[in-house]
Amino acid sequence: MSVQRVAVIGLGAMGAPIARRLLGNGCQVTVWNRSPQRAVALREAGAAVGTSPADAVRGAETVIVTVADPQALVAVTEGEHGIAAGVLPGAVVVQMSTVSPSSVTRLAHALPPGTGLLDAPVLGSVAEAASGALRVLVGGPPELVERCLPLLAQLGAPSRVGALGAGSAAKLVANNALFGVLGVLGESLALGGALGLSWEALHEVLGATPLAEQAARRRPALEAGDHPARFALALARKDADLVADAVTDAGLGLGLTAAARDWLADAERAGGADQDYSAVLPHILHTATKGPQRCT
Repeated sequence: MSVQRVAVIGLGAMGAPIARRLLGNGCQVTVWNRSPQRAVALREAGAAVGTSPADAVRGAETVIVTVADPQALVAVTEGEHGIAAGVLPGAVVVQMSTVSPSSVTRLAHALPPGTGLLDAPVLGSVAEAASGALRVLVGGPPELVERCLPLLAQLGAPSRVGALGAGSAAKLVANNALFGVLGVLGESLALGGALGLSWEALHEVLGATPLAEQAARRRPALEAGDHPARFALALARKDADLVADAVTDAGLGLGLTAAARDWLADAERAGGADQDYSAVLPHILHTATKGPQRCT
């Protein structure tokens, strides 16, 4: 069996472990990142390093793109040094960043004819990327999805959710649900504290509701006051903005969605940008009451 030639563009929290996992599975991997120092460890692990996105994708059968936002996607795909300028005829670009469906449409128009394109954002974080336990939400033609399944299966559990753009739409829906749950959890904790419930009683009550799993999962970090970043709050707010744009484009009025986005934006403005997105919970507890809630 021939060695798969894969380019990974973007070596942030997800791109780097994805590239490392593919290397460990015997793929021939070339990487590129805007900040070159992020590629050093991967070079030492056996990856080649491109001088530009166009250079990195030359010779690749599959190009995986994991960048922060729609603007970064345009920057790495378009122009004389972008992916579109270097990708091989017949190669497949797998867009795994969290962006809008319209960004995927723009990318499709930017790529040269004959280039395959899937949008395949993921559910999970760094640990899941490293262990190959991501949930991969794939949008694209069935035959192209089938062709890429063996590679995507190295990263986790891929499932086709619809035509091109559906992967990005599904990721926005999933993140919207997650942000909403965090918002309701934070407000429920604030309400319980304001009504005089003890911390233990409050968690006992929440344990009998649909919030039970999230309440138990977030409790240790709340009590420790420590929220190490697995998914930076600034990126979560960016995703919430994408959701808000999608809601507007669809002509919907979704109050809970807007409120969850506002909590994330407010927590970011308060200085939590680099913390984990779950840091929105203590922000809600502090903001919704006259003083800080003690988790005791």
